[in-house]
This record gives sequence, C-alpha cells and structure tokens, in this order.
Amino acid sequence: MAEPFNVYADAFLVTITPFGANLSFEVREAHPSPHSPQTSARLGTVHMSVEHLKVMVMMIRNQVKAVESQSGVQFEVPTNILSQVQIAPEDWDSFWK
Repeated sequence: MAEPFNVYADAFLVTITPFGANLSFEVREAHPSPHSPQTSARLGTVHMSVEHLKVMVMMIRNQVKAVESQSGVQFEVPTNILSQVQIAPEDWDSFWK
C-alpha cells in the first residue's frame, strides 16, 4: 500500500478510459524562465473507477456550493482560465447553477 500524502498541487491531468480514471497531481516550477515552457513535477497519481470519479465530482461540487452559500462569497474563476482549459462560459455557468 502506498504511503499517504499531503501536498499542494497547482496543476492536474485527468485520463479516462473504459477501464477507469487516473488523476495525476502536479506542482509547477516556482520561478519559470519567460523564454522556456513552464515545467511541472508530478506529485502522484490516484487511480479509480469512472463511477467513483463521477460521484467524487458531484460531492466536491456540492461542498463548494455549500461553502459559498454559508459564507456569502462566490469563488470566481477568470474567463481567461476557463478559455485555457477549453471550458465554455455557458457550460461553466450551467454546471455551477
């Protein structure tokens, strides 16, 4: 069994196949050179079933919405970030309703 980990990640990669899902968490270089591509180091990968992933996504969404409601704040994601990860603003708004 793998050792438990507690780390900060600022990047991730999701791969879904008919046989399961893989979530790899990464951390980007702290002081990247403006003249070279930004690199990141993989911290670890969590493997699970696609069904588990779908339940987890819904539970995380519900918890974020509950915290926003209870605290009276809304965690905004800038539109340029949505564009970079190819999420249409209307899809984003629909998911978070």
